[in-house]
Amino acid sequence: MATIEDVARAAGVSISTVSYALSGKRSISSDTKRRVEDAAATLHYAPRASARALAANRTEILAVTAPLHADTDPTAHMAFAMEVTIAARTRDYDTLLLVQDDALSGMKRSANSALADGIIVLDVAAHDERAKLARSISCPTVFIGVPENTDGLVCVDLDFESSIRQSIDALVEAGHTRIALIGHTRETLARESNYPLRIQREFARYAAARGLDAVIVSPPSDEAADALEILFREQPGTTGIVLSTANAVALLLTAALADRGLAVPRDVSVIAAGMTPVLSRTPLPFDALPLDPALTCPVAVDILVGLIEGTRPSSAVTLVPPVYQSRGTVASAAVPSGQAR
Repeated sequence: MATIEDVARAAGVSISTVSYALSGKRSISSDTKRRVEDAAATLHYAPRASARALAANRTEILAVTAPLHADTDPTAHMAFAMEVTIAARTRDYDTLLLVQDDALSGMKRSANSALADGIIVLDVAAHDERAKLARSISCPTVFIGVPENTDGLVCVDLDFESSIRQSIDALVEAGHTRIALIGHTRETLARESNYPLRIQREFARYAAARGLDAVIVSPPSDEAADALEILFREQPGTTGIVLSTANAVALLLTAALADRGLAVPRDVSVIAAGMTPVLSRTPLPFDALPLDPALTCPVAVDILVGLIEGTRPSSAVTLVPPVYQSRGTVASAAVPSGQAR
């Protein structure tokens, strides 16, 4: 295996000149740079990642701030951290996971100590205190999520608004005029997780624009029966449900409907919008526009690496289009029975 000494000898220059020519850390004449590059190519020389990082004054590490909360689904949550790690490795970066309850302190420490070349922010709140910090530090930062105020930030996320519109359109095309959104629990909404709030706003706006009878249910717990009790009390005769809720609610929804004498899709059509698929689990048995970390995380990592290298994205907010997955749970609206139980 060729060494930097071999390249220096072949190019007729010093070892330091080879380092400067290949790293770009100092200005080298075009003729000398070409001779070094030609020698490196002929000898199949590739500098070690540690040497490249040192020459560029980089760590080759991306920090990932992903705080855990009482209502966090750890399996789905870690799916995002893993996809960020996989995407980072394709760009020759490692990841440092920050999971403190106090997300701000971990991010501050990473930025102040130059532990990482850039930061990925997960589990974004509508009024996230990390947004203010991101505006004040020099460390490049990308949010996977969209807070209320995006001024001075770079954000990537699924286009949740589109997923809601597509879900409502699919139900309307099947003849449903009384629909409901079963959203996240009140605990999740209370801490202002950004995307459940965006989903609720778009559901209310678009359902009204389409002239539909619609309700939004924020269940008090992870019990699907509780969500249905609220739904059918507030709007009897609902035949279409959009799910964007905790996995525990979604997994038990079919059984909870069956307890009311209702079947999917015979009596109630169901679409899961913006929910995270988890490889270790059986997929939810509903039509879906999933929040797939494999769609958003590589985009965020690519943008972050670009920022590290001095390239800004064309837009401060990048929304990734959702992909509709049909599993046969949307059918023509029928007159429901058994909802009053």
